[in-house]
Amino acid sequence: MSVYELEPYMIVAIGALVVGVVFGATVQLTNFCTMGGISDYVLMGEGNRFRAWLLAAAVAIIGSQALQNLGYVDLDESIYLTPNLGWLGAILGGFLFGFGMTKAAGCGSKNLARLGAGSLKSLVTVLVIGVVGYMTLRGLIGPLRLQLETTNLALDGMGISTQHMGDILASATGIDGATLRMAVAVAAPLVLLWLCFKSASFRSSPRNIAAGIILGLCVPAGWYVTGVIGADDFDPTPLASVTFISPTADSLQYLMTWTGSTVSFGIASVGGVILGSFVAAIATRRFRVEGFASTADTLANIGGAALMGFGGVLALGCTIGQGLTGMSTLATGSLIAWLSIMAGGYFGIKHLEEGTFTGALRASFSRT
Repeated sequence: MSVYELEPYMIVAIGALVVGVVFGATVQLTNFCTMGGISDYVLMGEGNRFRAWLLAAAVAIIGSQALQNLGYVDLDESIYLTPNLGWLGAILGGFLFGFGMTKAAGCGSKNLARLGAGSLKSLVTVLVIGVVGYMTLRGLIGPLRLQLETTNLALDGMGISTQHMGDILASATGIDGATLRMAVAVAAPLVLLWLCFKSASFRSSPRNIAAGIILGLCVPAGWYVTGVIGADDFDPTPLASVTFISPTADSLQYLMTWTGSTVSFGIASVGGVILGSFVAAIATRRFRVEGFASTADTLANIGGAALMGFGGVLALGCTIGQGLTGMSTLATGSLIAWLSIMAGGYFGIKHLEEGTFTGALRASFSRT
C-alpha cells in the first residue's frame, strides 16, 4: 500500500509519530526539562534550561504565526482560541500542574522521555497521569471539572470573537484588532528572544539553543500535520499540535480498547516521544532501567502525577500543551496557564526546599 492509499488519519498519525520521535530524542539528548529549568533558576540562579523553554516558546510563536499569516492553517479553530475563556481552570489547573511536576521530578513530556530511556518510575508516573487525566475528562472527577467551567467567561457575549491577546486588547482600547494581533505576534517572540539571548551564558550553550529551536519547531510542525496534511474534505482532522496530558489519557484508553478506534495525532505523538527517547538513549548508551528509591519517593511521584493529570486537564494543557502550543496561538488563557504553571513550579521547589507548606509560603513571599 502506497502513502496515497492510506486513510487520512493514518497519514496524520505517521506525521505525529515523526514529530513525537524528534521531540523525544531532543529531550533525551539535550536534557530539556521545564521543571529542571525552574529548579535551576530558583535554587542555583542558573537560567539556561529555563531560557531554552522561553526560546522554544518564541520559535513556536514565530513558526505558528507564519503558518497562520501564510494561510496554511487557521489557529482560530484551535481549542486555545475559543471565546470561552476558562480563567479559573487555567489558574488552578496550571498551579496544581506546576506543583505536581516538582513532586514527580518532571512534567508529562519529561516523564514520557524518561520512560523511553528505561525509567520504571516514569512508567508509574505516566500511568497515573493518564488515569487521573481520563477521570477528569470523562470519569469520576468530570463533574468537578464541569462545575469549574461554569466560571468561564463567554467573550463572544462581550463582542470579542476569540481569546487572542490582540482581540482582547482591541476590545479594551478600541484599536483595530488585526493591527493588535500583528503587534502581539511580533512583540511576544521578540521579548522572549531578548530574555534568552541577553545572557552570555545562554549564547554560549549550543545544547540549550538547539533544544529550544528544535522543540519550538515541533509545534508548527504539529499544526501543519493536522491543519494541512489532515485537511481531508470528507473527514478533516481536528486542528491540534503537541500536548501530552489528555493524549496520555487517550493513549491508555486506546491500548485497552483499540478495536474500532483510530490513532489520533495526540496518541501517535505520545508513542513517538517514547520511541524517540528510546532510540536516543540506546544510541548514546544512556538506556538504564531504574526504579523508585524509597516509599517516600514512590508516594511523591504518584501524588505529583495525580496533580499533573488533574491540573493539566483543567488548564487545557501542560508545560508543552499550554507553554508552547497554546502560547503559539497567542491565547490569553494560555498565558494565564503558563504563568500559573511557573508559579506552581516555583512554589513546589520552595516546598521541597523548606519541607512544609507554611515554610514554602514564607519562603515564596520573603524578600530576603
